[in-house]
Amino acid sequence: MTQVLSLALCFGLLSLMAVGGGTAVLPEMQTLLAHQFGIDHLKFVHIYSIGQIAPGPNMLMVLVIGFQVAGLIGAGVVLLSFFIPSSILCLYAGRIWNRYGESPWRRSIQNALEPISIGLMASGVYAVAKSSIISPITFGLALVSFYLILRTKINPVYVILGSGMLGFALLKYL
Repeated sequence: MTQVLSLALCFGLLSLMAVGGGTAVLPEMQTLLAHQFGIDHLKFVHIYSIGQIAPGPNMLMVLVIGFQVAGLIGAGVVLLSFFIPSSILCLYAGRIWNRYGESPWRRSIQNALEPISIGLMASGVYAVAKSSIISPITFGLALVSFYLILRTKINPVYVILGSGMLGFALLKYL
C-alpha cells in the first residue's frame, strides 16, 4: 500500500508542476521514477516512446508506469493523481484568468510564462534524448528524424515508426 501512496504523491506533485504540458516534467519524472521505483532511464524511454505512438494524449504513458509499479491499482491511482490536480488547478486558474480580461498584469504574466514553458519542454526533450541517443547510429537516426519532421510534411508517426524499425535492424545486425 505504501507504493500506491508513493505513486499518488509523486504523480500528484508532477501534475501540479507540469507548466506547459506533461513534457515539462519529464526530467523530474525520470529522476523520481529511478530513485523511488527503480525504473531506469532506458525503461523510461521505452515507456515514453509507447506514449508517443499510441493514440490519444501522449502523457497517458503514465498509466504504463503505474501498471509497472503496482498493477491495475497503480495505473488507476497514477491516472487520477496525474490528471485530476492539474485539471482542478486549470479550472480555477482559468476562471481567474478570464476575470482579469485584458489587464496589463494578465499579459505580463502570460509573457513571463511563455519562455518558462518552452524551457521546461526543451529540458524534457533533452532528458529523453540523453537516454535514447546511445550510439552513432541512434544519433544519426535522431538527426534524420528531426530533419524529416521539421522540413517535410511526412506524418511524424511514420517517421517515428520508420526510425524505430530502422534502428532495430541496424542495432541488431551491426
